[in-house]
Amino acid sequence: MHVAFVHRRGFGQFAALAEHLAANGHDVSLVCETVDRRIPSVRVILHRVEPGPRAHTTMARHLGIPDHHVRIGHRVAETFDAMVRHGQRPDIVIGHIGWGSMMFVKDVLPQVPAIGYCEFFYKAEGADVGFAPEDIPDLETRKRLRLRNVAQLLSLEAIDGGISPTRWQKSLYPPSAQSRIAVCHEGVDTQRFRPDRNASLKLPDGRVLKAGDPPIITFVARDLEPYRGFPQALAAAAKVIHENRDALFVFVGGEGVSYGTAPPGGGSWKEALLPTLDIPPDRILFPGAISHDLLRQLYQISAAHIYLTYPFVLSWSVIEAMSCGALIIGSDTAPVQEIIRSGTNGLLVPFFDSDALAETILRVLRSPDDFLPLRIAARKTVETRFRLADCLARQKALINSVVKAA
Repeated sequence: MHVAFVHRRGFGQFAALAEHLAANGHDVSLVCETVDRRIPSVRVILHRVEPGPRAHTTMARHLGIPDHHVRIGHRVAETFDAMVRHGQRPDIVIGHIGWGSMMFVKDVLPQVPAIGYCEFFYKAEGADVGFAPEDIPDLETRKRLRLRNVAQLLSLEAIDGGISPTRWQKSLYPPSAQSRIAVCHEGVDTQRFRPDRNASLKLPDGRVLKAGDPPIITFVARDLEPYRGFPQALAAAAKVIHENRDALFVFVGGEGVSYGTAPPGGGSWKEALLPTLDIPPDRILFPGAISHDLLRQLYQISAAHIYLTYPFVLSWSVIEAMSCGALIIGSDTAPVQEIIRSGTNGLLVPFFDSDALAETILRVLRSPDDFLPLRIAARKTVETRFRLADCLARQKALINSVVKAA
């Protein structure tokens, strides 16, 4: 079977599935703008990169994103048309619907079944927009968000089925579409991401960190920004270090902005916030983005792992940390509540309450053995719900059912 994946920026959420299918004898292609990695035996087909949204007037600002998505959809359709003419017609197409890539797939391949990856449906209430107390969406924002969903709505109307990684992310989509969206996470390799009492992490300056020596509190995000609770975590770090001078905080992530906006005056949120807090420089580390192997070692030596997020896409990092037996201190927001039951397999605190976060961290540091059952339960949660082999089996079953029904 020839399976064609579609994603703007490389394999993304499809990496494990694409690798698994290719390793088991299937013909696998990836259609994308840019590629983040190469997978043996997977054909990568790049389409022309479309320049971003064009905005010169108020109306153009509203139409900029839908226009960009339409142009991306045209490029993908042209690519599949060329593939068919060269004898590379796929048996099924699986693609992310968020950027327009899947808009015209069923027009160029009307008889080929298609599955859309349904990651996030934008709303003016009940999700990320309007979550912060000072964020009150005005009429222009509401119109912009509605238009941002145009590509997804057109794709949902055409495709044969969808897949969302969590129940909450699925719940954001229109009720009329939800019946055709299956819930299945991409999965975590629990053999690779596992607890290891003997784990250590060597820092660039030569220091070697081990579990409990010193107690290490970890925070991981693509970028250190408000959507992932960086301001609250940094404020809590200052309060914890004031009470426990041995604690060492490690903030992993870039200094750009993946979601939301930059701080007033520009620059990074780290640059804006760090000078306002009294944090001894030897008790806080900012290693930037690090490799997956180093991330695994960091989770394994973590005394507590902070995971805060707006009501937004759930990060892979929190599930990988749970798989390593890390103690999660998370925000009591919908995406986290789906995987963490406070007091059972982790601890939850109000997103904006840095005092509650600091006190929870201090409580864990005072009596770490009391929280061992939560670590064990976190690992069990991943083994039960997010084990890679099980997730791959569910994804393959969905593919086979869609192909059979076509």
